[in-house]
Amino acid sequence: MPDKQMAIQRAAQGSGSGTGRPTMLAIAGDSAAGKTTLTKGLVSALGADRITAMCTDDYHRFDRDERKSKPFTPLHPDCNYLEIMEQHLQLLSMGQPILKPIYNHANGTLDRPVLVEPKEFVVVEGLFPLWSKRSRACFDATVYLDPPEEIRRAWKVQRDTAKRGYTEEQVLADLDKREPESAAYIRPQRANADIVVQFSPILSRGETAKDPLSATLLLRPTIPHPDLHPLVGDDTEEAMHLKLLRDDDGKPVDALHVHSYASEDATLKAEKELWDLMAVPEPLSDQLGLIDGERDGPLAITQLILLYHLIQAKHQ
Repeated sequence: MPDKQMAIQRAAQGSGSGTGRPTMLAIAGDSAAGKTTLTKGLVSALGADRITAMCTDDYHRFDRDERKSKPFTPLHPDCNYLEIMEQHLQLLSMGQPILKPIYNHANGTLDRPVLVEPKEFVVVEGLFPLWSKRSRACFDATVYLDPPEEIRRAWKVQRDTAKRGYTEEQVLADLDKREPESAAYIRPQRANADIVVQFSPILSRGETAKDPLSATLLLRPTIPHPDLHPLVGDDTEEAMHLKLLRDDDGKPVDALHVHSYASEDATLKAEKELWDLMAVPEPLSDQLGLIDGERDGPLAITQLILLYHLIQAKHQ
């Protein structure tokens, strides 16, 4: 279905529980950018009975052994069934189930497909969810994770050596091999996101990648964002502040800075005010901001901003 027709049909059908289609959120970014960590917090906060999470990295054409003879990496469109991914996203966005392929990251095999049924909310994360106009038309809000390369590379080394059986030398070599395709096909998706998120140290404070990371959220005017100005004042300035910056294209954009150095009390206060802004009856979840069981304030506030968009889009 063409992207414009898809957007019109979704708008006519409405979103949320009881309308026939779910509220859709995309989280795109390069490998090991933090997409799965961000998604897990949303699923935990809303509950697995209300939200479906899926990864578009399962649409690889080739298994790991087959790729060794190919002139490209998984970051190249020719290494993925992107047309099938687009069709599946359209079906999900209209409330229809799909039979999704499975790529086994542990051993590099293509496994038996699984049935995915959309629930009230659907979060889609991966390398290519913002790849095309047709895929982007399926979402109510879109996010791109944009950590500094030094940090992303460190995260990938840590993950792939601990969970996927690679050596550090293999991971670093693979990163170098993937870099041209990352620059050509993955990072350009940043321009198509409603929200750009970067977890990074505050260099002006002398912080490094080894310190707790703060978060910067660029809130582009492509979708309506929460009115944060009443919340970002004397009571919350230790935890976060709001600035007007110039985006990469030179256009003005609101930038929410969430400070890793804030006290837990200040961060929790800011989280509570953000949650109250949503005007929902459920209590604030204690599952936000968790990384390996440890709580991270900037991650929690980032997840709250995304929850706001999911909940507000449902009621539109």
